Amino acid sequence: MTATTDGSTGAADPRATAASERIALNRETPEVFAAAERATTRAVEHLLAQQDPQGWWKGDLETNVTMDAEDLLLRQFLGIQDEKTTKAAGAFIRSQQRPDGTWATFYGGPGELSTTIEAYVALRLAGDAPDETHMAAAAAWIRGKGGIAASRVFTRIWLALFGWWKWEDLPELPPEIVYLPKRFPLNLYDFGCWARQTIVPLTVVSALRPVRPAPFPLDELHTDPLRPNPPRPMAPAASWDGAFQRLDKALHAYRKFTVRPLRRAALRSAARWIIERQENDGCWGGIQPPAVYSVIALHLLGYDLDHPVLRAGLESLDRFAVWNEDGSRMIEACQSPVWDTCLATIALADAGVPADHPALVKAAGWMVDEQIQRPGDWSVKRPELAPGGWAFEFHNDNYPDIDDTAEVVLALKRVRHPDAERVDDAVRRAVRWNLGMQSKNGAWAAFDVDNTSPLPNRLPFCDFGEVIDPPSSDVTAHVVEMLAAVGLQHDPRTRRGIDWLLAEQEENGAWFGRWGVNYVYGTGSVLPALVAVGIPTSHRAIRRAVTWLEGAQNDDGGWGEDLRSYADPEWVGRGVSSASQTAWALMALLAAGERESEAVERGVAWLAETQLPDGSWDEPYFTGTGFPWDFSINYHLYRQVFPVTALGRYVHGDLFTAGRQES
Repeated sequence: MTATTDGSTGAADPRATAASERIALNRETPEVFAAAERATTRAVEHLLAQQDPQGWWKGDLETNVTMDAEDLLLRQFLGIQDEKTTKAAGAFIRSQQRPDGTWATFYGGPGELSTTIEAYVALRLAGDAPDETHMAAAAAWIRGKGGIAASRVFTRIWLALFGWWKWEDLPELPPEIVYLPKRFPLNLYDFGCWARQTIVPLTVVSALRPVRPAPFPLDELHTDPLRPNPPRPMAPAASWDGAFQRLDKALHAYRKFTVRPLRRAALRSAARWIIERQENDGCWGGIQPPAVYSVIALHLLGYDLDHPVLRAGLESLDRFAVWNEDGSRMIEACQSPVWDTCLATIALADAGVPADHPALVKAAGWMVDEQIQRPGDWSVKRPELAPGGWAFEFHNDNYPDIDDTAEVVLALKRVRHPDAERVDDAVRRAVRWNLGMQSKNGAWAAFDVDNTSPLPNRLPFCDFGEVIDPPSSDVTAHVVEMLAAVGLQHDPRTRRGIDWLLAEQEENGAWFGRWGVNYVYGTGSVLPALVAVGIPTSHRAIRRAVTWLEGAQNDDGGWGEDLRSYADPEWVGRGVSSASQTAWALMALLAAGERESEAVERGVAWLAETQLPDGSWDEPYFTGTGFPWDFSINYHLYRQVFPVTALGRYVHGDLFTAGRQES
C-alpha cells in the first residue's frame, strides 16, 4: 500500500521519498539489526537528556490555533491584553495559516470553518487589517462556507461575548442543571469529565449573557451582513435532533419565566461547584478550555481579577504558554508529564537501560509522589472505592484517569527502586482502583464508569466533539496488559476485559483507536495486551491483526494513518509514515511473534534511516486524539518514546520477554 501524500496539497512528501530511497539501499546489506542497535543507543541518549532534574519528562502538546485565539479573546474580554503577548500570539497564528487562507485542526489537514473564524478574529485583535491579503483570503473562504452562521456553537459563544452574535440565537444552557439528580437524564455526570467541567461555567455565562463592546465589526464574515443571524431549519419532530431542538425552544421560554430565587441559587451552586474543583495550581482539570470558561464565569459573578481564585486561575493559564525561539507563543491545551514520564520509563527499560538506573529510579519516585489519594468526581459513581489513580497532568486530583494509571503501573514494574515496599504499595492501590473502575460491559473508559448515555451528544450546544466517555479498546488493552503484569491474567475481571476486546475487533482485523490515530494505535495497543495475558500468537484474532498491519505498511517501510480515518473509511490505515505510528505497528508485530518477518525488518529499517543526527525523529503529523476528528494532538514526545520502545523490543527482545515474566 502506498500512502505518501500530504492531505492538504496532494503533493508527495519529499521526506518520505528520500527516506524510502535510503532504506531501499540499506536493505541490500544485512545490517538492519546493527542499524537498529545504533539508532537505539542514540535515541536513548537523547531521551535521557530530556529528563527534568525532578525526574519527569514532558513534551510540548500541540493542538490548533483555537487555543491561541481564545486566549487573546479572553484577554480582550477581561481587559488584560498586553502588547508582547498579543504580538507573540499573532505571530504564531499567522505561521499556521494555510496557503488557501484557512487554518486546519491538524498538520496537513483541510481548512476548518470555526478554527478559521477564531484565528481571523484573533488576528484582527492583533492589529491585522481586513484588507490585507492573508485576511481577505480567510474572510472569502469563511463566507464561502456559510460564514459565522455555519460555525460551531462554541465559536458563536465567543463572538456573542462581544456582540458579534446574538445570545438569543444560541442554545440555552440553564444553570439549574446542577440540581438534576444523578439518575435523571442529562445530569452533569452523564457527560464526560472534560465536558462536565466546561458545561458548568458555561451555564453561568449563558444565564448572564454578557456583552463587551466589540472593537470592530465583523460584517466581512457574514454571507449577508444585513441578515447575520439566519434561523436554522428545524429537524423533524420525530427525530432525536428535532426533539432536542424543541427542548431548546422550551428552555428559551423557561428563561423568561424562571423563578428568580431559584436562578440565583443555581448560579451560587454553579460557582461553588467550580471553585471546589480548582486545583492547587489554580487550574481546572489541568486543561485549558474549562479554565478559560471558569475564569469568565467567576468574574461575571463578581470575583475581581485580584481575587485569589481568579489570580491563581490566570497564572495557571500563563503556564500553558510555550514561547518559541522566533518570539511567537503557542498555547498548550493541556500538559502531559505523567503520561510522558511513564511512557519514557517503559521505553528506556525496553531499550536495555538497567532497572536501577538513576534516571529510572528518579522517574519512579516522582510518579509515586504523584499518585492521587483522595476522592474525585469519579467517586460519584464509585463512592466506596478507595483512590489510587494517576492523572495526566501535574495537578489534576479531581480527574485521575484509568489509562495513565495502567501505564504508570507498567512503568513502575520495570524499575528496581530502593524503596520497593513504597512502590509496591502504590501499585496495589492503583490496581485496586483500576479494577474498581471497570464498566459493566467488562471494559474500561478513560475517566469514568459507564459514561455511555447517548443523550448528551444530541444536545444542540454539544457540537464541539465527543462529550461522553465510553469504554475504548486502547484503554481496555492497557488495563489488561497491566493486570497481566501484576499476575492477574486469570482473574475473572481480566477475562471479561479480554472477551470485550476480542468482540471489538473490526472486520478488517484492526481495533479502533479512541485516544490515538487510529486503527494503527488501537491495534498497537491491543496485540501486546492479548499476548501478555497468554493468548497464543496463533489465535485467529492475532493473525487477522497481523495481516491487516502488513497490508497497511507503506512502500517506504513505515506506517502512517491520517486523522481523516475517523471520518472517512477510505483513510483507514493510510497516511504518510510517521515515527510514532511505525513504532505502534512494530510493537504489535513484535508481540505477535513476527520479529523475523520482512514487515518488521522494513519497519525497523525505516526508523533507523529516518532518525535525525541528535537521536530524535521529525514528526509534524498529529498522531494523538482528543476527540476523534474534532480535536487532534501532536504529542511532541511520541516521536521519541515509541520508537525507543519499538527498537528496544526489537534489539532486546529477550530482555523485554524476561521482564514481563519476572513481573
